[in-house]
Amino acid sequence: MLPLPQALAAARERDLDLVEVAPNGVPPVCRILDYGKYKYEQAKRDRTGKHQHHGDLREVRFKVKISSHDMDMKLRRAERFLSEGDKVKLSVMFRGREITHSELGQALLQRAREQLDAVGVVEKPPTMEGRFMNMILAPSKVRRPAQEQKEAAAPEEVQAAAEG
Repeated sequence: MLPLPQALAAARERDLDLVEVAPNGVPPVCRILDYGKYKYEQAKRDRTGKHQHHGDLREVRFKVKISSHDMDMKLRRAERFLSEGDKVKLSVMFRGREITHSELGQALLQRAREQLDAVGVVEKPPTMEGRFMNMILAPSKVRRPAQEQKEAAAPEEVQAAAEG
């Protein structure tokens, strides 16, 4: 901890800059470093941070007459998206006169909601938009029960192996 005049003298002596890195600290924290290099590294860190994953909106589409196997496959894909942190837009597409039976689309989305209840929560309830009925699910903050059971069982297995 140096007084300001001594810190400035030390920085000039080394041909570097005195940079305040934590102004809210008590006392404020300063470093002796090359300011140009510091700014360059900070910009480089900011650029690499932009490529991180930020919960995109992924879409899974169904038709009204989807088979149960195809529905299960698409719901597994939606479950994977939700577990990766993405939001999922579930869309039921109506073709021709199917649009008069919107209750079939409601039933499909209700089934999807029940199956994905462990990993997602409804962000936007089912609504008709043109010939599509859409519902948006967001990842739930709560951990899945299957993961909790595995983690709870793991210490017991280790303990049993140590005893045996």
